[in-house]
Amino acid sequence: MSAHLNYVEAVFVGAFQGVTELFPVSSLGHSVLVPALIGGHWAQDLNVTAPESPYLAFIVGLHVATAAALLVFFWRDWLRILAGFVSSLRHRRMQTSDERLAWLIVAATIPVGLAGLALEKTFRTTLGKPIPAAVFLLLNGIALYAGEVLRRRIAPVPDQDHPTSSGEQGQPAHSGEAVDNRLAQLPLRRGVLIGSSQILALFPGISRSGIAIVAGLWRGLSHEDAARFSFLLATPIILAAGVYKIPELFGPIGSGIGGQVLAGSVASFVAAYLAVRYLTRYFQTRTLTPFAIYCALAGGASLAWFALH
Repeated sequence: MSAHLNYVEAVFVGAFQGVTELFPVSSLGHSVLVPALIGGHWAQDLNVTAPESPYLAFIVGLHVATAAALLVFFWRDWLRILAGFVSSLRHRRMQTSDERLAWLIVAATIPVGLAGLALEKTFRTTLGKPIPAAVFLLLNGIALYAGEVLRRRIAPVPDQDHPTSSGEQGQPAHSGEAVDNRLAQLPLRRGVLIGSSQILALFPGISRSGIAIVAGLWRGLSHEDAARFSFLLATPIILAAGVYKIPELFGPIGSGIGGQVLAGSVASFVAAYLAVRYLTRYFQTRTLTPFAIYCALAGGASLAWFALH
């Protein structure tokens, strides 16, 4: 299998996956489209629909590195959330912000986890091809723009002046703990709805973070809060998907590509860390519109290219 994934491909795909997993542009969609657009041995080696594909196992294995980057970036938050979860179990209560946020994340990730186990293979084999991926990337752009339009209708005041973005108990408005305290006030039903929106990311071209941010905006969150919630929700899902697939890398599928997996994982970790660091600041004052335009143009152009060739 080593001939099916060289180091250049591994590092490129690793870095690309780390960025596109967190940017609202769909990592799976780009994993399908980019090799197909490059063509040649890239299109042959990097094919997610191929039976027993080392590329697929490699990509999902990279999720562990991406999740690790999220854990490192949000380590203080996760320590508080895990402490809240343990405290809630020990005292059989759900009173503090950390306790409420812990159970909110658990409840919001269950639907997408079950859907992924049941539908991932079917969606990947039937839709993980260039033309469907291009269509869904175009639809992703439309969804991101629609989220912005809806957000302006719901709350026309800029995010920095919106009540959900103000500081609480003397904390700065953009403090991580302040954001988590606001998120903890979400009704459980609303949090589960936002989390469940990630099921749409099973379609190659629909962004997990993007669709969760849109759902958050739809339910009245600011861009900053919606983005942070999407990253917190994504961490256990991405980690679980990676851990689920890692055993395949130690079998025949992963034979001979251990070095490539390591190189790609390092690239993915670094890229994901830089991406989440940038995006948490970006969404404090800016919107999804540039990503919507990119996805619509990239999806439309890719669709036209594949239709004509």
